[in-house]
Amino acid sequence: MDDSRTSPALPSAMRVVDVQVPVAVDQAYSYRVPRGLELKPGDVVGVPLGPREVLGVVWAENPNPDPRLHNRLKDVSEKLDIPPLREELRRMVDWVANYTLSPRGQVLRMTLRMGELGPERQRMGVRLVGPPPQRMTPARRRLIEILSDGLLHGKSDVAKEAGVSPGVIDGLVDEGTLSVEAMPRESAAPMPDPDFAPADFSPDQAQAAEAMRELVKAGGGFRAALLDGVTGSGKTEVYFEAVAEVIRQGRQTLILMPEIALTGQFLDRFARRFGVRPPEWHSELTPRTRARNWAAIAAGEARVVVGARSALFLPYADLGLIIVDEEHDQAYKQEDGAHYHARDMAVVRASIAKIPIVLASATPSVETEVNARKGRYQRIPLPSRFGGQHMPQIEAIDLRRAPPMRGRFISPVLAEQIGHAIEKREQALLFLNRRGYAPLTLCRACGHRFACTICDAWLVDHRFRQRLVCHHCGFSMPRPHQCPHCGAEETLVAVGPGVERLQEEAASLFPQARTLVLSSDLITSIETMRSELHEIAEGRVDIIIGTQLVAKGHNFPRLNLVGVVDADLGLSNGDPRAAERTFQLLNQVIGRAGREQGRGVGFLQTHQPEHPVMKALVACDREAFYASEIDLRERTLYPPFGRLASLIISAGDRPTAEGFARKLAGCAPVDERVQVLGPAEAPLAVIKGRYRFRLLVKSVRSFDLSNYLRSWLAEGPKTKGNLKLEVDVDPQSFL
Repeated sequence: MDDSRTSPALPSAMRVVDVQVPVAVDQAYSYRVPRGLELKPGDVVGVPLGPREVLGVVWAENPNPDPRLHNRLKDVSEKLDIPPLREELRRMVDWVANYTLSPRGQVLRMTLRMGELGPERQRMGVRLVGPPPQRMTPARRRLIEILSDGLLHGKSDVAKEAGVSPGVIDGLVDEGTLSVEAMPRESAAPMPDPDFAPADFSPDQAQAAEAMRELVKAGGGFRAALLDGVTGSGKTEVYFEAVAEVIRQGRQTLILMPEIALTGQFLDRFARRFGVRPPEWHSELTPRTRARNWAAIAAGEARVVVGARSALFLPYADLGLIIVDEEHDQAYKQEDGAHYHARDMAVVRASIAKIPIVLASATPSVETEVNARKGRYQRIPLPSRFGGQHMPQIEAIDLRRAPPMRGRFISPVLAEQIGHAIEKREQALLFLNRRGYAPLTLCRACGHRFACTICDAWLVDHRFRQRLVCHHCGFSMPRPHQCPHCGAEETLVAVGPGVERLQEEAASLFPQARTLVLSSDLITSIETMRSELHEIAEGRVDIIIGTQLVAKGHNFPRLNLVGVVDADLGLSNGDPRAAERTFQLLNQVIGRAGREQGRGVGFLQTHQPEHPVMKALVACDREAFYASEIDLRERTLYPPFGRLASLIISAGDRPTAEGFARKLAGCAPVDERVQVLGPAEAPLAVIKGRYRFRLLVKSVRSFDLSNYLRSWLAEGPKTKGNLKLEVDVDPQSFL
């Protein structure tokens, strides 16, 4: 297009590139390339954006920039000395943004969360090099004794070990007793040895391990496999064989975990197999560690990376394999910012990169199970436990016939079995997927219920913290001594059980037993979590009381009894995935029992022993559950046989939210392949003071739902003021 009649043409020698910046915008911005600066798509650059300098990525050449922008274009400030983002990652960013209706810059931000850039601070150490000082103090003596090996010790580490201040070290340096030297730089990614400690496999495992090796040996191309093994079958050791083969090829492997805080045992197992621990990637890393790991991954030095869902967006130099452990886990869904499912996007990235992917689970998601049954995914079975251990026997305790005593929640049948386990010096696990002491506090005098002031939710009693807490917005208040409604004192009563209340009951029933609560709200750090898991594994706990935190891949050698206190808890929330999630969760929890010694047993306290989920669990009939669930999904056109999207409209007042939702629904394009349901109040109608309405969009499987939504929103009313619209394609939560 020739705009020379209205504005001056760009100088012919001027080069312009489009740069995507990691902010919540969908468009790239055009910048001039300064003379002498070599740039190509994928390069990470610094560019001015308004009054500040930001990182960005060169997304494309712009051979035909608008001539009217000639005097307004800004220059690229610098090209960063880090590896460029490969084409397959840029395609992945484009794909995710398009599919989820997220701004491309928002998705790109996940690839550039690289921590503190710049030269790494040099770590200093001290070494014993001279005679003792003339004046010797106890502190100096302790320090010299530790350094008597003549080795170089980190300055801060040795000060902490000796219990002295840095000034004591500086004084000995001044007297010539010690010298200060630069510590050797630690490798951010030590090289794993694929032949360090090969596993001794059972026949079933050996067959599966060979299938794993063949999967990654078969040359270039996308292939997906489901490693379908019962709990305790050794899935991790089996997929380590695929990892070993990729290491031998000199390529990189990503192992995704649902919650990285729970991977202490996994990292130990990896080190036993490969000789070193792999780099981690998750939100708890320090900025400096994040920067080192990011650089090692981008440079190809990190051969294996273990990470949470965000690790999927890292700039791997040569990714050769993706493994999604516990692929069914709900934690893989990102609910903030860009709403994506890490398992599904991992399959997309493997497809774009033309590499194999392994999905591992004892209870596959219905989507993955259907793909395996239709032959889209190769199924690699592990039907039995390692070492000849039996699967746990499962029994239902009908609470209609054997209820707990008044004010108690552990039935006499379960209490008796826990007593037997403790007598045999075995561990018992009480599972209840409800944090805190009680889910509701009310006044006996007037019936007042304590509700969150800014959410449509009851406040949960947390006795350990002496507070009433909202689990949706984080609001909390001290537990009062009198009712704020009627003023009565000592009339407040906790209704229903949480794990803290279960611990109180267990301590009353078994006063000599050592108990420990595992719940996410009580975990102060990853290290605290790993320390508590180590205590359990070492046998220093008799009764574990836990939420779903205990269901995720832990190995407790002495645990042989699992009691599910309220097996019906997840079945009555209106979630179309409720049966699937309950089956998976209870199967995984009970699967913690009997993994190493003895025979495991699980007890399900239930008011609905005739429910298909309970019957399938008791009969250990996984096939019956999947057959009925798949048939139901197919008849109702729910995923994976249909597609869903959720549109949540929220505002500071109810009429504004409802009015906008109705206008939006009214202009939905008519298409016989699509159903628009609603608007209706969301099950949680108010969160953080915002009133919420939901539209649910349902379509046939083959329909391009993302494009339909994009066209609809482009023509529909626009949000303004405090109105907010969130789009979630393939929703996992229906609250």
